[in-house]
Amino acid sequence: MRLSTSLLLLMFLATPAVHAQADPAGEVALLQQRLQAIDADPETAGAAAYERLQARQALTALAGARSSQRASALQIAQWRVETAELAARTERGRRELVELERQRSQLLVEASRQDAVRARREAERLRIQAQIQAEEAARLRLAAEEAGAAREQAETVLQGVASGEAAKLRAARQREAELKRREAELLRSLEP
Repeated sequence: MRLSTSLLLLMFLATPAVHAQADPAGEVALLQQRLQAIDADPETAGAAAYERLQARQALTALAGARSSQRASALQIAQWRVETAELAARTERGRRELVELERQRSQLLVEASRQDAVRARREAERLRIQAQIQAEEAARLRLAAEEAGAAREQAETVLQGVASGEAAKLRAARQREAELKRREAELLRSLEP
């Protein structure tokens, strides 16, 4: 691609030398070489078909021109070849632009796909994190419920023990009162 572009540029820069040449056959040959360079370049071979046809027709007209019309036919042929070169370069640039746009679109699609993968991974990580937090909250809630049940059971046991001890204390006091009453009765009965 660079070689053919350099060749075309060299040929294009050689165009002023064509004006200076006195050899009409050499002028025609140089223009034909420039046109063949467009045809030989694989990147421009199918491009600018209409402009290349016009350039070929202008070269044919130049080859058949009378000497009085030779200068204007040469000028027209040069313009047509230059137009074909410019059209071919323009078409190549358009194709490159289309290819770059296609590559850009592919890169955007790939970037979107990677963004979606990252988003899915992040969503999965957050889902797992939320699940772990929910399980931890459930475990803490269950532990709190178990601690509350154990506290209530301990309070119930303590109340039961306290009630039992209170009943024993009441029974002991009643027995003590009964014993005191009997002792008093015995003492009275012993008195003369």
